[in-house]
Amino acid sequence: MKNLEILIERYPVLDVCKGDIAMATAAMVHSYETGGKTLLCGNGGSCADCDHIVGELMKGFLKKRPMSEEKKEEMMSACSELEYGLLSKLQCGLPAISLPSITALGSAFNNDVDPELTYAQAAFALGKRGDIFIGLSTSGNAKNVCAAAKVAKALGMTVISFTGEGGGKLAALADIAIRVPECETYKIQELHLPVYHAICADVEEHFFSE
Repeated sequence: MKNLEILIERYPVLDVCKGDIAMATAAMVHSYETGGKTLLCGNGGSCADCDHIVGELMKGFLKKRPMSEEKKEEMMSACSELEYGLLSKLQCGLPAISLPSITALGSAFNNDVDPELTYAQAAFALGKRGDIFIGLSTSGNAKNVCAAAKVAKALGMTVISFTGEGGGKLAALADIAIRVPECETYKIQELHLPVYHAICADVEEHFFSE
C-alpha cells in the first residue's frame, strides 16, 4: 500500500487512522475480487465527495487501465458494429454508485415516503452481501446516512465510515471507522479527500499494475 505510506508522510496527523485506512483498502479489494461494488452517500460537501470517489474508481485515476485485447475481441464478436477504435478509448472501471446522484429516486422518496430514508431505500434496492457501503458524515450523526448504514449492514455489506474524530453514531455502526483528527467541518473534509485518494490509488494499484 505505497499510497498509504505517501499519505502519512504528507499528512502525519493521519497516522492515527493508518490502520483503519489500510483495512478499508483491503476490504474494497476483497469486495471487487469477489464481484462486489461500492455504494456511497453523504450530504453537502460529503455528497460531493461521493461523486469524487466514484470518478476515481470508475475510470483511470493514476493509471490508464486499458482494456485487454481479449476483452476487445470478445466484445467485437458479440457486436459486429463495435469499432476497435472505440474500445481502445475505454478504460476498465471498478463499479461504484453515488446514491445522492440518483435524483429521481431521491425526489420521489423524499416526497412520497420519508426524506431521512432515501439513502436507505437506495442501499436496500442496490446492495447485496459482499458489497462495500461508504458513509461520509463530518459529525457522524447524519440521520439519513446512519439509516442507510444500518440497512447496508443488515444486507451483509461491509460498512466504512468517514467522520471527524468524534465518530458519532455512524462510526459506532461501521465495520471500519476512519475518524480523522479534526472537529470542524471544513477541516474534516480537507482530510477526507487525501484519505480517499490514497485508498482509491491503492485499490487501483492492486488491480491495474501497468
